[in-house]
Amino acid sequence: MTGAGEALRESVRGAYSAAAAQPEGRHPFPVGAAFALSVGYPAELLSRLPEEPVNAFAGVADVSISAPIELGQTVVDLGCGAGLDSLIAAGRVGDSGTVIGFDFSAAMLGRAQLGGLRSGLSNVHFVQAAAESLPLPDSSIDVVLVNGIFNLNPFRGDIFRELARVLRPGGRVAGAELVLRDALPESLQTGNANWFS
Repeated sequence: MTGAGEALRESVRGAYSAAAAQPEGRHPFPVGAAFALSVGYPAELLSRLPEEPVNAFAGVADVSISAPIELGQTVVDLGCGAGLDSLIAAGRVGDSGTVIGFDFSAAMLGRAQLGGLRSGLSNVHFVQAAAESLPLPDSSIDVVLVNGIFNLNPFRGDIFRELARVLRPGGRVAGAELVLRDALPESLQTGNANWFS
């Protein structure tokens, strides 16, 4: 891992950990229930979930709603944050399925774990790990949810290789990401100051 890449990772981890600690605070990205509603999560569904994952939601789309998830599947929520997508997916796979949420922020995982306990779901688990190095066997996962982490990780190639390793033949990745409409000014195209460079 390069020094610049690690510095970027720590910057992102710090920002997401701050959002977990104080979701109502000011952050460099949208956070919370109103934002979740704005990207397509149904209000009725959010009202049934614990407040910990809803209030600290920081994804970019409603991937757990639109993903091709079926009963009995094994699902990974990569970069699970506060666990909103993990809990929704756990409801969709049912008691015969399993959801594993991975995140690199201990603060976000704390929220996810508390939300998991309060939800009463026993088929969802949360683990701290880097997206490019998952503690999973080869060909063991049916669906991977990825809600806005590629722009925030300088090791994208490693993540894609890891996804190819853990997915079963015929498995799917359901992802969403921010996309720029126009090129960034040259002064912002590189460096740690801009996470999306």
